[in-house]
Amino acid sequence: MYWSHASHRPSCSMSLIIRKATEQDSPALSRICLSTADAGETAEPLHKYGELPGLIWSVPYVKLPTTWAFVLVDEAIKDEIGEGLVVGYVIGTSDTIAFEQYAAEHWWPVQAAEYPLSLISGARSGDERCIKLLHNMYTAGAANLEFASAHMHINILKEYRGKQWGRKLVGRAVEYLKELGVRGDGVWLGIDSRNDNARKFYERIGFKPIPGADDCQFGLRFADWKM
Repeated sequence: MYWSHASHRPSCSMSLIIRKATEQDSPALSRICLSTADAGETAEPLHKYGELPGLIWSVPYVKLPTTWAFVLVDEAIKDEIGEGLVVGYVIGTSDTIAFEQYAAEHWWPVQAAEYPLSLISGARSGDERCIKLLHNMYTAGAANLEFASAHMHINILKEYRGKQWGRKLVGRAVEYLKELGVRGDGVWLGIDSRNDNARKFYERIGFKPIPGADDCQFGLRFADWKM
């Protein structure tokens, strides 16, 4: 069993804040990841095990070393424990190589044991893809690693898009990474090839294709960032 995606009417912008995420935000990160995992749309129909996208693309970033995370919170809408509802996030690592090495030893094997390949029989298409990844996770390409050590992911519930909060979340990540000091003085990310809206968004705020990488890989130099 897993939660269902539910639409929320966004509150006025005065009720939204960005704060640092903690491990206690894991369920919210997982919920948002499922709600956006199909090229920006909900992937709930693609999954019997709705927690799988989050176990790959969001939850590790509040559990593993070298990671960081910030969440967008609508304080006017309360979650099941009476806290402001998390409606978006920007997450990542300051050291992709260290992140991948640690995950390969301590995260993916644990998840793979929990979701054996035998579960694919009778599972849905999204489950099949995720379970296969847990047993054979991809790693960053050489061009991405040469560009910068840091990478990130960002997701916002559909109802909260188009209101500059994506830009603000990226700005908070850039601010944090600049203070931290990361190799390459930049950050990169990958997008779903089907997600034209994401491509346009990243290009609009200064991300550029990474030389030598496929056309779904984008990087941002901190010197080029303009809020």
